[in-house]
Parts: sequence; structure tokens; C-alpha cells
Amino acid sequence: MPLCAIAYVSDVAGPLSAEHLDALVEDAIRFNSLAGVTGVLLCDGSRFLQYFEGPDDGVSAVHERVLQARSHRNIRKLGHARVPARYFPYWSMRWLGVEPTLVETLSAGEWEAFADRAAGGPPADSAMERLMQFVAPHLPERAGMQESRSAAE
Repeated sequence: MPLCAIAYVSDVAGPLSAEHLDALVEDAIRFNSLAGVTGVLLCDGSRFLQYFEGPDDGVSAVHERVLQARSHRNIRKLGHARVPARYFPYWSMRWLGVEPTLVETLSAGEWEAFADRAAGGPPADSAMERLMQFVAPHLPERAGMQESRSAAE
């Protein structure tokens, strides 16, 4: 089954407690599970950066839901492309607290190609590769099978 992915950055639309963010993510986990979508959400307290992947119809449904969400504004799509495989198959969604500099670095990075089709992975200097490097210590084989929030780094 062909897979596609979307990455975007947006501004948090008002005060957002960890409990409220947990509730948003729990809702996303339920929806994404039904849609066959997996991914990760970074939050620095004032901005979100999200990457999600899955079948075309599932990604389209999640993307539409993202566009309608009231929890954020100024949504800017960073990339939308086919991917050769799932990069985050472990989580229907998980949020990780990050420093603002990471969101800034990733959102300014190269997102045009999520994957180098010839090599089967993202280019070494791409924003996707940087995202994967940041997330690696949080993957289940290293951090347990927690699917909800993580404390800020």
C-alpha cells in the first residue's frame, strides 16, 4: 500500500497546559488509529511541529482534522510527499516537549523530500533526518512503549 506523509508547523492558539495537550493527543491517537496514521508532534509551548504518515485516505482525513483544529493557527505545511516506509510506526501519535530552537531549526530545514527514494531514507542533511535523530532516544526499544506525552528535554 502506498504511503504518504505531511509535516507542518503552527502556532499554539492560546494557553495550553500539559493536561490539555495530553487530552488533544489522546483524541488524536484514537482518530489516527482508525485512519491507519502514525506520527509525532513536537511542542515548544508556543508552536507545534507535526509529522504524520500513512495511507493516502488516512493522511487526508488527519490533515483535514488538523486544518479544522482550534488548538492552533497559522498552519504552514512544510512538506507533503510519498514515503517508502513508515518512519514512526510505533505511535498513532506521541507528543514530545522540545526547546524552541529545535522547532525553529526543523521548520527552517529542507522538507521537500521526506525520503531519498534511491537509498530508501531521508537525505543526511534534511529536516526529516534531524527529526528522526531527535526522536530516536524516545523510540519504544529505548524508552518503553509509552504512547502519550514526554517531559521537555
